[in-house]
Amino acid sequence: MSQTDIIVRDLVQELHRGSLVLMVLSQLTEPQYGYSLVQRLDEKGLPMEPGTLYPLLRRLEKQDLLDSQWDTETNRPRRYYVLSKTGRDVLDKMIEAWEKLSRQMEQMIKTGSAGPG
Repeated sequence: MSQTDIIVRDLVQELHRGSLVLMVLSQLTEPQYGYSLVQRLDEKGLPMEPGTLYPLLRRLEKQDLLDSQWDTETNRPRRYYVLSKTGRDVLDKMIEAWEKLSRQMEQMIKTGSAGPG
């Protein structure tokens, strides 16, 4: 792997990390338990280790962005997470900010002076 490839890989990883909360919140408009959320994110092209997701879910719940509830009626008790009212408000504002940032980036990339190569 070339030095350029390594730099690009690391920068893309930073972009993903920075947008991770938005991606996770966007998938919790209906109740999900941890493993189902891991699968859903993976299906949408964002593979995530449970060891990354579960601490994030706990942090978001602590920030009152998520509500959770245990389902003990099955053989395997599962904790379901869903957006709280505050979480819904935060998600809506984050989507607005993301869309604005996307428009700004698109404009900068189109009008940038650096060309290929």
